[in-house]
Amino acid sequence: MAFKDGDFLEIEYSAWNAADKGLVLSTDAAKAKEAGIYSDKARYGPVLIVLGSKSTIKGLDRELRSMNIGEVKKFTFKPEDAFGERDESLVRVLPLSDFRKRDINPYPGMSIDIDNVPAVVKSINSGRVVVDANHPYAGRELIYEVKVVKQLSTLEDKIGGFANAYALAPTKIEIAGSGVRISFSKDVNKDADYFVNKAGMIASIFTYVDGVSTVNVEEEYAKPAQGKPENGKQEEQEQ
Repeated sequence: MAFKDGDFLEIEYSAWNAADKGLVLSTDAAKAKEAGIYSDKARYGPVLIVLGSKSTIKGLDRELRSMNIGEVKKFTFKPEDAFGERDESLVRVLPLSDFRKRDINPYPGMSIDIDNVPAVVKSINSGRVVVDANHPYAGRELIYEVKVVKQLSTLEDKIGGFANAYALAPTKIEIAGSGVRISFSKDVNKDADYFVNKAGMIASIFTYVDGVSTVNVEEEYAKPAQGKPENGKQEEQEQ
């Protein structure tokens, strides 16, 4: 089977640092726990890849095209086909006072945004903070073991795939012509992350799902225990 640009695949994978064979990434929670890299903030299980969208590393995007559903393969990727070579210009030394002015107490390993670029604090010494904006696995040769779980072909499956990718759980997805209606019940926690993820999901649908011209999101809210608005439905349209 040959996959192509725009195909939606769900895959499972694990990746090891080729230098020391240490596990660095996995969609398998059990493997992550065994290797000591498990995170409560990470999501485990199959992940959505849209080929040609840069949703995975270059080498894997290339190799997935010649795989079959259910097939498992291992690949070794040089840095140029993985997370790129390290760029020392992305390592900066900043005054500790800059962080103090922002009420930030930096520590080694801390993730932080520098000029809207994600970076990691590497060290703190003599009032100076070294931050690194390289990808954590830049410069590494990686070994990937990959399984193609399934291909998403229907419009509903693709919409559902994006909902899952953004950690959303719609109650119902309805397709009518070029319009999509996505419903969220009162049981869905509508916190700040929900609204950010909803915006991301809608943007991804318009970017990668052909034939969709409108997305209607229907949200149901329950009356708080202390009182205020009754259960109701709010409907919004994104075009």
